[in-house]
Amino acid sequence: MFNEPPAEPAGHHDPAVVAAIARLSAEFAENVRPAVISRVVVGSRRDLSGAPVPAMPEFVERLARQRLLQSAAR
Repeated sequence: MFNEPPAEPAGHHDPAVVAAIARLSAEFAENVRPAVISRVVVGSRRDLSGAPVPAMPEFVERLARQRLLQSAAR
C-alpha cells in the first residue's frame, strides 16, 4: 500500500500538479495512500483555477498540504 508509486492523474499533465504529487507523496508516504494524495492535489488545483499562473505551483502544493494535514488530524 505505501510502496505504490505516486499516481499521476489520468490525463492531467499540469507540471504544478505532477510536482506537488511527487513531493507530497514523499512527505506523507507513511500516512496517506498515493491515490488520496493525487486526488487532493488535483482538487486543490481545480479550486485554485483563478489564481495567477506564476504562483500556481506554490499555491497548489500549500493548499494540498494543508488539506492533507487537516485530514490526518481528524
